[in-house]
Parts: sequence; structure tokens; C-alpha cells
Amino acid sequence: MKEQATRINEWFVPQFGPLRFRIFVGMMFLPYTGMCISFSIIGSLLAPSTIAWDRMVAIIIIYFTALGISAHAADSMGSKKNKPWGNYFSSTELLIMIVAGVATAYVIGAYYILFFVPLLLPIAILEGFFLFAYNYELWNGLFHNNVWFAISWGSLPLLAGYVMQTNSLSYTPILLSLVAFAISYFEINLSRKYKEFKRVHDLVSSKSLESRLKIISLTTILFSITFLIFRVFQITF
Repeated sequence: MKEQATRINEWFVPQFGPLRFRIFVGMMFLPYTGMCISFSIIGSLLAPSTIAWDRMVAIIIIYFTALGISAHAADSMGSKKNKPWGNYFSSTELLIMIVAGVATAYVIGAYYILFFVPLLLPIAILEGFFLFAYNYELWNGLFHNNVWFAISWGSLPLLAGYVMQTNSLSYTPILLSLVAFAISYFEINLSRKYKEFKRVHDLVSSKSLESRLKIISLTTILFSITFLIFRVFQITF
């Protein structure tokens, strides 16, 4: 219950509304989900030709539902140590979130894979695998570490955004996927240390890391928004 009490006071948890609503919003880790979605937006905007906006909206919905909702519900259900959000949601409710999010994401993804971007299929398979292997800590937690997190939440979303637009890959998105990997790795590494400091009530250290996490997540999100504005208005230098 200590972990549960700590998490409800996280900076990304709203301080208004019913408790279960606050827990649900907190469980989505919106700043970090926003980073993942931002990487997919950046990947989309790297497309050299005209942006297909319906595809960008689709990739945003895919990552929000599959990772923002389903992956975090799976993490809450599958955690082998502390339950990050206690027991406010039953196993049945968490399972409904997982199935609903995954189904939404893969129905949308299947449509685009079948008719426009077949190259998205390998990424969809990998992301589905990591969703369960990482969050359910399968094979004794073999994939539940910072490296695989950074791949599935950083590199792959950026590549997915680019593939969604072009059905191809090139050197630029591949190189930038390494940057997304590095940012995600740095974020999850700080996040794990931050949670440990919060757990032992080291307020000075946790506040310092909280500030860094805010900077990383908000900078990533703001960069994607700025990049989007530049592409929409065709701003060049």
C-alpha cells in the first residue's frame, strides 16, 4: 500500500475528480505516453513528401490505446513486485482495458497494413510482443529492462510513424530512432531511480529527479508539436 499511496500523489495524477478516475489517468502515465506518441509524430513528419494526416491520426490512436491504456493496464496486472496502482481496478477491469486498447489499435493498424503500408506489419508484431513480454515480465523478466523499454517505447514508435507515411525506411529515421532510444533509455533509468527514492521517502533526491523527468517528457512533447507546426505551415529556414 505504500507504493499505492506514493503513486496517487505523482505530479502527473490529477488532483480532482473521483479516486478511480485519478488512478485511471495516473495509470496511463500521460507525460511518458506523450513521449511515445511524440516519437511517432516525429517519425511521421520526417516523411519527405506530403503528410497523410489521416495516417498520423491513426498512429497516434494506435499508440495511445495499445501502449497508453493496454500496456499500462498489463503492467498493473502483471507486475511481479509492487502493484503500481494498488488494487483499485479488478483483474477483470484491467483485462477489459487491455483487450479494448489492443483491439482498437490492431483493427486500425490492420486496415492500413492491408491497404497502404504492409511494412508496418513487422513493427506491429514486435510492439504486440513487447506489450506482453515486458509488462507481464515473461521468461523471468528477460525483456523487462531499460533496453527493451527504450526500443519498444522510443525507437519503434518513431520508425512506425515514418513507415505509416511512406511504407519504407531510410537512413534518417533509422538514425533518429537511435536518438529516441537514448532519450527513452535515459527517461526510464531516471524513472526507476525516482521511484526508489519516493519509496524510501527521500524527498530531496526524488524532487530533483522529478524535475528532470518533467524536462525530458515536456521537451520531447513540445519538440514534436513545434515540428508539427513547422510542417503544417511549411516553415523553412
